Amino acid sequence: MFGQNLEVQLSSARTEDTTVVWKNFHDSITLIVLSSEEGTSELRLERLLQMVFGAMVLLVGLEELTNIRNVERLKKELRASYRLVDSFLGDSERIGDLTQCVDCVVPPEVSLLQEALSGFAEAAGTAFGSLVVSGRVVAATESWWRLGTPEAVLLPWLVGSLPPQAARDYPVYLPHGSPTVPHRLLTLTLLPGLELCLLCGPRPPLSQLDPQLLDRWWQPVLDPLRTCVPLGPRALPAGFPLHVDVLGLLLLHLELKRCLFTVEPSGDQEPSPEQRRRLLRSFYSLVTATHFPPEPGTPEDKVEDAAQRPQVPRACYLVSGPEEPGTGWRLVALQLGPRRLLLLVSAQSPTHGLRSLATHTLHALTPLL
Repeated sequence: MFGQNLEVQLSSARTEDTTVVWKNFHDSITLIVLSSEEGTSELRLERLLQMVFGAMVLLVGLEELTNIRNVERLKKELRASYRLVDSFLGDSERIGDLTQCVDCVVPPEVSLLQEALSGFAEAAGTAFGSLVVSGRVVAATESWWRLGTPEAVLLPWLVGSLPPQAARDYPVYLPHGSPTVPHRLLTLTLLPGLELCLLCGPRPPLSQLDPQLLDRWWQPVLDPLRTCVPLGPRALPAGFPLHVDVLGLLLLHLELKRCLFTVEPSGDQEPSPEQRRRLLRSFYSLVTATHFPPEPGTPEDKVEDAAQRPQVPRACYLVSGPEEPGTGWRLVALQLGPRRLLLLVSAQSPTHGLRSLATHTLHALTPLL
């Protein structure tokens, strides 16, 4: 506030052990985040604030946040967003809050599920449908994939954060597409952990999605649906050929705004899954803020970037831990076209082979995303 009076914009501050980042939205709401987590980047905290404000708009609407008539009533209404906001603050198995890309999984028989989903959505009278397992998208209709940021990330994340229910009829605002007029998010549990989501207007009523309609479209693909349930944290189909040294990976498609994130390979080795996730999240923040250009924006941005950054790195690596030979985990990042791959690799993998390992892994993953 002191800075604002002097027309100075201050966006962050650091103490010995804490980083403080704040952001004002629409000259109405100011969000402040403090983190004492070691190595926390400002990029991560800035994106966290964007996601938190997106969650508030998603469940309360922009009008309530920019034209505040009654603060106490707004505080009560915002309680609906607490569970979703808490899921961003915890140690999540997903990464879309940081990458601003939709967390996806790759089922073995995606075309069958895609066909059933498109048919069911059409029968229900909406163009927007998706299948979500543990907050990650298994399959979606074309219109669902065209949803803007941040709702494309927030909607499956919201479904993953809610307690299990057979069916829901949930009012939501779309922060990018419809911030002042609510839509309805209908969810139906097909199998434990696997939910069918529809985004629609006043129709159809939830009662119209009766068991006969569900059976007609989903009974024939029951076996492919069952193969999706364990995919949550694994993201990749069982038996996908990954090098034995790969301990975790993050694959981003920067134009489609989708990502695959898993720390399941070689699950019995050190480090623990939580530590692997932390290492990959920190490495993503590092390479995004310092090495690679920002994610594609408008065509004008791209032209400007091309003019200003004639030399863009294609790969980088980091050794984390002790410096003795054969110790310390390796982190490698590689960018080819619209895809960026980050790998966490075991200590026994030689550093001179990291680029080759990343290139082979990226070529194997390319058909999936």
